[in-house]
Amino acid sequence: MNPNHPIHRAESGRRLRVVPLIAALLLGLSAAVGIPAMAQSRPAPTSFADLSEKLLPAVVNISTSQAVPQRQQGARPEMPQFPPGSPFEEFFRDFFDRQQQDQPQQPRKSTSLGSGFIIDAKNGYVVTNNHVIQDADEITVILQDDTNIKAELIGKDPKTDVALLKINTSHPLVAVPFGDSDAMRVGDWVLAIGNPFGLGGSVTAGIISARQRDINAGPYDDFLQTDASINRGNSGGPMFNLNGEVIGINTAIFSPSGGSVGIGFAIPSNLAKQVVAQLREYGKTRRGWLGVRIQGVTPEIAESLGLQGHKGALVASITPNGPAAKAGIQAGDVVTKFDGKEINEMRRLPRVVAETPIDKAVPIEVWRKGKSQQLQVKVGELEAAEESGLLAANPEEQRRQPQQAPAQKPTETLGLKLTNITPELRQQFEIKPELKGVVVTEVAGNSTASEKGIRAGDVIIEVGQEEVRKPEDVTSKIQKAKEQGKKSILLLVDRHGDLRFVAIPLSQG
Repeated sequence: MNPNHPIHRAESGRRLRVVPLIAALLLGLSAAVGIPAMAQSRPAPTSFADLSEKLLPAVVNISTSQAVPQRQQGARPEMPQFPPGSPFEEFFRDFFDRQQQDQPQQPRKSTSLGSGFIIDAKNGYVVTNNHVIQDADEITVILQDDTNIKAELIGKDPKTDVALLKINTSHPLVAVPFGDSDAMRVGDWVLAIGNPFGLGGSVTAGIISARQRDINAGPYDDFLQTDASINRGNSGGPMFNLNGEVIGINTAIFSPSGGSVGIGFAIPSNLAKQVVAQLREYGKTRRGWLGVRIQGVTPEIAESLGLQGHKGALVASITPNGPAAKAGIQAGDVVTKFDGKEINEMRRLPRVVAETPIDKAVPIEVWRKGKSQQLQVKVGELEAAEESGLLAANPEEQRRQPQQAPAQKPTETLGLKLTNITPELRQQFEIKPELKGVVVTEVAGNSTASEKGIRAGDVIIEVGQEEVRKPEDVTSKIQKAKEQGKKSILLLVDRHGDLRFVAIPLSQG
């Protein structure tokens, strides 16, 4: 994560009259809008002292060290440049030579501090963030009483930023259990304990400010947001509910200054505990894999597909010989339900699939060409697919962007100039030999197509989920969609092997 980005890792007498008035107004509002009596009467804790005393021994500090590369023996810092024959040249050469002889090359180490918590006192398992121990040569767990214990890294998962450590000690340990993060509601009290700025066990309290936050930290972002004060050094520390259960792992903060401004993020326990269980059993994660590349369903895409509500995950492409391909899933399908779980938004599907046991046959519901269809898929293993190279990044995506080609008898529609694919255009726009469709040679700058990201060199493969081979096919299908009263048309576009669906409004056509 970019250190300059405002989202950072959390590493390291008149008054007496006003208060009752406000309280009375709030009570009146509660009755007016029908807030349940339980919510109205739920008291705020008078103190967190008893709970803190119970939980503090289970929270640990994590200290790591990493060797810093040294310059090779005999090498010296670069000397200032002086004119040839300058007396300063000899002076600085003698100075640097003496410095090198007087200061033997000792290996240096950088250190960092974070937090963690014990989940198994008998076996000494400790949970923290992956970024706390990443690239560490040595990891030390520091207990509440300042006992230092060397830790072994059992496994780590960069995708969710979770790591599992193990310590061997006869020292009595205290463990805390995972709770149910899905049961937490916005407004519920939480307690955060950690090691901010290396100060040791610090306790802060706040509430759940929001759920299911996506901060672009990884593919399974589903963070809990809190206003409990967490800072650098809190990374890997636990977030507790009032029952003393871990419902989150403090991971990141939003802060222009680097300090707490009341916006912190925690990995929900229901995501973390599955990862921890796999790290404990296998030393690595074993996630379910479907073998699709997906995109969100916008209102325009939903309308063009005849789908009520912009829900689900739109399948843009299928991995050959992957689980989805074998199950008969097609590009253009919208996954609306997986293994009985509703897919209300695109980013829910990767998490649901990842949590599904490998080799399990599950039902999947897709929206295809105006109606719902039921399929069955046998879930694969994500890590095995990665190791085999099935998910390797497409090298063509890193190629230079193509230059616009001169239009050859183009057809104009929706602000696009379209033409057949010729050998010259294949070479100029780096279009694969086997790819069929219609190539975009020019995009009007003020068109909706331009706003939707269409650009010269893109190849339109389908219009309205039907194949097109020549510009006239595109024009006729757009005209037909207009006659049917559709507000937008769905295009399947290929850009250097990267397939995606784009819904173009028809108002400009």
